[in-house]
Amino acid sequence: MKNNGDIAVMDKSAVLIRDPKKLVNTYPKVSITVDCVIFGFDENVLKVLLIRSDLAEFKDKWTLLGDFMKQNEDLDDAADRVLLERTGMTDVFLEQVRTFSTPGRHPGGRVITVAYASLLDIGHHQLKITDNELHWHPLNSLKDMAFDHKQIVDTCYKWLQKMIQEHPLGLNLLPHKFSLRELQNLYEAILGIKLDRRNFRKKFFSMDFLIDTGEMEENVPHRPGKLYKFNFKKYERNKKQWFAIDF
Repeated sequence: MKNNGDIAVMDKSAVLIRDPKKLVNTYPKVSITVDCVIFGFDENVLKVLLIRSDLAEFKDKWTLLGDFMKQNEDLDDAADRVLLERTGMTDVFLEQVRTFSTPGRHPGGRVITVAYASLLDIGHHQLKITDNELHWHPLNSLKDMAFDHKQIVDTCYKWLQKMIQEHPLGLNLLPHKFSLRELQNLYEAILGIKLDRRNFRKKFFSMDFLIDTGEMEENVPHRPGKLYKFNFKKYERNKKQWFAIDF
């Protein structure tokens, strides 16, 4: 490109590429996969959905739900397909978290993977397929995994911890009516820390999104507490003013 005063003129020696397919065929061949990190909350324990690896190199190791992206689908569709084929679940919202591209991460060759994550109430999402020992695995007992999947899980766990402090997505895991004890148990399980009871309650009450139902817990092994509901309608109207919960 030459600059002739205020007018840009195309260099006559420049060659236009007329065959983009031929050009792409000269590019290095890289496979793309999607891996789904599905977190679940059950009995105050944070879990992740895993299966046994079917590669001899990773015999007896756990792996995430994943597969190669097909030529006729985009990444989001590939993630939805993987979850459907592996679990039978269809009503799961997946969010793209990060791409992992370290050379050598896959023993079969150059493979880039895109991680998707979600957070579910295990009691409301039944596994319809359990091939390869598909099961919910407690996150805090997870150690060595196939590929770089432990790194992927750790990265998505940090994403989850950030998300639950910036958005009230965790409230969807609680009953319609819940106690402050249940609410605190949820945040402690996801954040992996013990929270000060008084400070936790003060922060939530200050946001003014909790509705006192006037009801109390029943048939609990501890002193019954008040039951609350989360005002999702009020949150939707005021979510631009929502501030991160700094514990």
